[in-house]
Amino acid sequence: MRQKSKMKNSCCFTDKIKACFAGKQCHDLIAPLTKKGQPGRVKVCKITGDRKICARMASMGVYPGVEADIVCAENGNRCILKVHGGTISLDADISANIFVTSL
Repeated sequence: MRQKSKMKNSCCFTDKIKACFAGKQCHDLIAPLTKKGQPGRVKVCKITGDRKICARMASMGVYPGVEADIVCAENGNRCILKVHGGTISLDADISANIFVTSL
């Protein structure tokens, strides 16, 4: 019984992947990362695509609820994100699957 309560409160990799498919939306205007086009602080609202894409993004620290900095973005091209102290370069296909809102 004690272990069950610990499992509910824990935040694990599986929970992060489930959050990608939960469909939780942000309150403000959301758009794909490829459409943001300017540097600034954003919050990840949801990640679309198959389980492989979602798992890959979660393993790099990009999952719903995470705040990130767009370092370099051009509409429809590669995007560079700073997340959890690391820098990630994303191609246009992956960036189109990440929906964010400005902070």
